[in-house]
Amino acid sequence: MSSPQVLLSKAAALNLLWTSGRRINRFNGHVRVITRSASSAAHQKVCVVGGGPAGFYTAQHLLKACQDVQVDIYERLPVPFGLVRFGVAPDHPEVKNVISTFTQTARHARCCYYGNVNVGTDVSVEELREAYHAVVLSYGAEGNRSMGVPGEDLEGVYPAKDFVGWYNGLPSNRELNPGLDCETAVILGQGNVALDVARILLAPIDELKKTDITQRSLDALAQSQVRRVLIVGRRGPLQIAGTIKELREMVNLPDTKPEMIASEFEGVAEALKVIPRPRKRLTELMLKTAVDPPAEKERQRRQAAARSWGLRFLRSPLEVLAGPDGARVAGIRLAVNRLEGTGDGSVAVPTGEVETLDCGLVITSIGYKSLPIDPAVPFDPRKAIVPNSLGRVQQAAGLYCSGWLKTGPIGVIATTMNNSFDTAHSVVEDLTSGCLDVTSAKPGSTGIGPLLDKRGVKPVSFSDWEKINQEERRRGAAQGKPREKLLDVEEMLKTART
Repeated sequence: MSSPQVLLSKAAALNLLWTSGRRINRFNGHVRVITRSASSAAHQKVCVVGGGPAGFYTAQHLLKACQDVQVDIYERLPVPFGLVRFGVAPDHPEVKNVISTFTQTARHARCCYYGNVNVGTDVSVEELREAYHAVVLSYGAEGNRSMGVPGEDLEGVYPAKDFVGWYNGLPSNRELNPGLDCETAVILGQGNVALDVARILLAPIDELKKTDITQRSLDALAQSQVRRVLIVGRRGPLQIAGTIKELREMVNLPDTKPEMIASEFEGVAEALKVIPRPRKRLTELMLKTAVDPPAEKERQRRQAAARSWGLRFLRSPLEVLAGPDGARVAGIRLAVNRLEGTGDGSVAVPTGEVETLDCGLVITSIGYKSLPIDPAVPFDPRKAIVPNSLGRVQQAAGLYCSGWLKTGPIGVIATTMNNSFDTAHSVVEDLTSGCLDVTSAKPGSTGIGPLLDKRGVKPVSFSDWEKINQEERRRGAAQGKPREKLLDVEEMLKTART
């Protein structure tokens, strides 16, 4: 049976948004409300803070596992999907296919999305706990880990998170304007994010034009003078954090050649006999690229390449060096390390030797970190996580966490999925076992809506997001791209409310 539609005044319908969690469509100065009876019947109210992969996977599992739960997702930005939108490389569209699954979750009869709500500022976690039987914190890792060395605040030094946010259209990074008028860039860190950044810096512009990279960053990259990228790690080839897919993309990147130091791979071939298969394949590719003489076709390709990239191992940053003006990076001083121990447990120890690399751009890819958003929530500043057991926040019944806030920034999207499913399982277990009192009714969004309204906060619904989505696709189609992202929050809000 199709849902009944009721034509109301704008004020009355906006109130109904909060009293029923329904989807709203505006037209002719009025509002048409699409009622969904299933959500009003849901007895157990769960709130998820964060509209990224962890939040959506948590909501997905809750909805599937518990037929009597209403899930509301609160997101700081007007737009959903978090790192899938703002972190996944623009030339990896297949990874973003998960958005279709998240969209199904958001459209579920017992799920509502409220964007443009900054939990910790617009509404407190305690206020959410009063309104919901359970609150799951899934807001990810928005901070950057510091190198802790002199010169890291110089112009031309950027955290990878901010650089990635710049080319992926994160509103807070839209004005980054990185200096690309240098020949050599150094990336500190050898994980997949580092490899993504290196690839974007060196990729042919004609290939990037086919992606959803922002036009602003595309224009800057088209004028880039960067011809050489060095990807530096503190340990050795057997400890590199990147995966074979990303490394293979670097090896096969058009108009580029590898620039490796064969001596850094001494003894690595012997270790192949005892390492696990995924790392073995990755290491074999590095060895082939660094040590083996290339076949004739590959030799010719490398000879004609105008750009280069290289991995540098057993190096740690000591100081970022300024140029003559004292303001902008001109080089980086590195400690030369040796390894103590074996395998993943090995430790980099300085040898006392030091070397200097000339460069005009330094990008630090040494890890994201979560930040506390509310003093009422326990937080471990050293580990940058919320202390928890299987997603249950310690000494806070009814409060949970999932994703990187739970574990730290590890793994890929599939890792986050399993992590979030595990937290959702803990929530369902507590809802059904009596650990949480669900005998008393909780208002859910009907208790939060009036608070936000008094504070002048206007949430963005998922149908509002779909207007933004439609506009971005329209703009992208005009340029032969999948989408052209809106970069300004106010423009997002204006588009959502037209």
